[in-house]
Amino acid sequence: MKKLLLINPVGRKSGYLMSRYSTFAPLGLAYVAAVTPPDWSVKIADENFEPFTYEEADLVAITAFTSNVNRAYAIASEYRKRGTRVVMGGIHASMINDEVMLHADSVVIGEVEGIWPTVIADFEKDRLAPKYVGPRVDLEHFEITPRRDLLNAGYLWQSVQTSRGCPFNCSFCSVSRYLGTEYRHRRAEDVLDELKSIESAYIAFVDDNLIGYSPKSVERAKKLFKGMIEKSLGKKWWMQTSINAADDEEVVRLAAAAGCMFVFIGFETISLDSLKTMHKGVNVKTGVDNYRRVVDIFHKYGIGVFGAFIIGNDRETAGYYQKLADYLSTSGIDMFQISILTPLPGTGLMEQMQSDDRLIYSDFPADWDKYRFSYMVHTPHGTEIDRVYRADNYIKKRLYTFPSYPLRLFKSLLSLKSLKKFYAVYKLNQALKMSWQNAHYFSRYPKKIE
Repeated sequence: MKKLLLINPVGRKSGYLMSRYSTFAPLGLAYVAAVTPPDWSVKIADENFEPFTYEEADLVAITAFTSNVNRAYAIASEYRKRGTRVVMGGIHASMINDEVMLHADSVVIGEVEGIWPTVIADFEKDRLAPKYVGPRVDLEHFEITPRRDLLNAGYLWQSVQTSRGCPFNCSFCSVSRYLGTEYRHRRAEDVLDELKSIESAYIAFVDDNLIGYSPKSVERAKKLFKGMIEKSLGKKWWMQTSINAADDEEVVRLAAAAGCMFVFIGFETISLDSLKTMHKGVNVKTGVDNYRRVVDIFHKYGIGVFGAFIIGNDRETAGYYQKLADYLSTSGIDMFQISILTPLPGTGLMEQMQSDDRLIYSDFPADWDKYRFSYMVHTPHGTEIDRVYRADNYIKKRLYTFPSYPLRLFKSLLSLKSLKKFYAVYKLNQALKMSWQNAHYFSRYPKKIE
């Protein structure tokens, strides 16, 4: 029996990878395993838990994000030196496959499920092609169950994906190029069957937007939530969604009744000009002045809010950072992802930065290690790089020290109306605080605005 080794590289742990409360299983590899012929032995090696060490295999497949692709290249090199064929895929490989082809025998571009049996068949016939392009999967007739039995049992959250694609084209995001601009979703009945089969009570819906963007997708979400309630699945879960989900209070109410603990929402910035530059149209339409209304609607039903914000945009002043810190401290948002603007491959932002010759780190692939949302990798206009690092320290000090931190937690306890939900929010806050304290700039820059 031939052996397929699937590898999830990490390299060095930072950010979300430092806590099991913010670490998620490599679901894509579990899908690859599911569409591998049954006469193959399959193993998933996951560096989220322990560093990878060489083991023999007939074929190796590696996924990678931009920030860990160099670790993927190192592992691939080790196997290729020994004569083992290596296939690479994932979002980085899909965005700049020419680079990846220099480090692997074959590259899978796009969605893997529809093309992987062909890859395996070609390998078995010793005619592995250098490049494969996976077709967009018809999710309404998607009956593939990921091989969760191969995933490490140490994950708190069991990842579930119910949709792909995004009609928006935010300048800093490559999802629409990777998965398409059409929002495709699985049938509620199929998702419910999968949820029922999962033993864990804790679910992370890893869709870029579980509720979706159209009346049809919202109705699908309602049907899913009603099914979770009617079947008494007893799951506790979280989801990503856009800011306009709060426009339909009924879908929020149903989500809460179905076990939603918190939602991840990209607020991004409190600057209208920056929102427009980001092409974040849905937030522009809602309006920064209505952010608090969105938070209040989710809190009305006891759902926590995990707000994502980006700093490092052009023309951000010391006064803006002061205003942002004041706002976040009193916004009612329960958890914060504050990241530094990063132009990733395949994004409009990257194309703009390259066109304007504004990249500071462009020795690729070596410099990809810095593209992890905690480095200023480009020269901003109208502000200074050191100011961004100081601002990040300043804002997070405001959020994670006395008196703001305990006060925020107390408000969350009152808003969530549940000790179990509050405990999840507390643990995630602790994970985010630890991530900040481990940042490369934490000790190097003062925690004040200048």
